[in-house]
Amino acid sequence: MTHGILYSFRRCPYAMRARLALVASRTCVELREVKLSAKPEAMLAASPKGTVPVLILPDGRIIDQSIDIMRSALARNDPEDWLNRDDPELIAMNDGPFKHDLDRYKYPERHGSDAVSHRAAALTFLEKLERRLATNSYLSGARWGMTDAAILPFVRQFAAVDQGWFDALPLPSLKTWLSEGLVSKLFATIMSRVPPWVPEEAPVFFPPQKG
Repeated sequence: MTHGILYSFRRCPYAMRARLALVASRTCVELREVKLSAKPEAMLAASPKGTVPVLILPDGRIIDQSIDIMRSALARNDPEDWLNRDDPELIAMNDGPFKHDLDRYKYPERHGSDAVSHRAAALTFLEKLERRLATNSYLSGARWGMTDAAILPFVRQFAAVDQGWFDALPLPSLKTWLSEGLVSKLFATIMSRVPPWVPEEAPVFFPPQKG
């Protein structure tokens, strides 16, 4: 049984965190991988804002904010108690100021921004994460949870802009947390490659169905 249709893009951090929660909640969906340069009309009809992820539920309801997809899926089924490790304030800092600076660090030509100054501003958020991870293995305690899943894809994106510079930062706890998250079975599952959705072809289900 599927619990809807998910329009997604493999490398988008918002779509990544939605897929993380779908796996954790054992929610099976029809996955429609999109090309951002050729967004499907069906996705735009469901969500005119034109960004992924977009989840169309079986009853026709549409959820087109990644954090709402996460919390909705986990509210339905949360076998690992992720929602008990949900820090809305820290996630809001990630989604607001940190993402603002991340975009202007990664895409200075697009924003007409000073990449170095925005990198420095974003670093203050990473230092906050480092202080928290220095006393706990994860962002909301001793186990992986909602907060980790919501934030890790964005830290991954930040690190990849200039990997050498990032690797030299004195953030040992953050780098351990990031590395362990990226090599986890959970992350490997959400990063499985699928071809772009073609309406006439057989549906692709996510998480991948065991043979």
